[in-house]
Amino acid sequence: MLSQVVQYFQTNSGQYWQYVGQHLVLTVITLAASMAIALPLGYWGARVKPVASFCVAFAQVLRIIPSLALLFLLIPVMGTGTLPALIALIVLALPPLLINTILGFNEVSPLYKEVGTALGMDRRQLRRQIEIPLALPYLLNGIKLALVEIIASATLATYIGAGGLGTLIFTGLGLYDMTYVVIGAVSVAALSLGAMLGFDFLIRKVREHDNSSDSI
Repeated sequence: MLSQVVQYFQTNSGQYWQYVGQHLVLTVITLAASMAIALPLGYWGARVKPVASFCVAFAQVLRIIPSLALLFLLIPVMGTGTLPALIALIVLALPPLLINTILGFNEVSPLYKEVGTALGMDRRQLRRQIEIPLALPYLLNGIKLALVEIIASATLATYIGAGGLGTLIFTGLGLYDMTYVVIGAVSVAALSLGAMLGFDFLIRKVREHDNSSDSI
């Protein structure tokens, strides 16, 4: 198996990096679009309880939809290709972003806001200097969970012609060649693990900074 993997990279390294690039582009675009939707909506939900209730219920409904089922549901409406894959992945990424955004802003102590108001801060300054920094660990955790979900689910997007590392996995399954499956699966797992460890490190640093600021 190892020799077959080495031989694949010797003869198809360009193709492999093309798949990696497709996977990363799909992931980055999906994450950016998901954040653009979920972060403002989650912040609004943290301030308005009915909106929060709707967002949580909406997120719970989205969580029970299987990734592959969602992809296939979009085929009759939008056909195949990158666009339906992006829409499906955005829908799958919204739940962790919404829930963690609402949780993060709800966890900001009113005492900090009162102190900021007493110092003469307006609503924009309170949001920028108090609310967002204190909610940041939760926001980053939501982004981390969404990113891992996107990287894993983007593998299935190959089914509708979006490319990516899933091409290797499904090619291997079709050819009964485990070399392709192993290369694709390990690559996706490595990307997911790298994203998770990177965000865990970033969250830890943010919390250490917050703790040091509180002690001062």
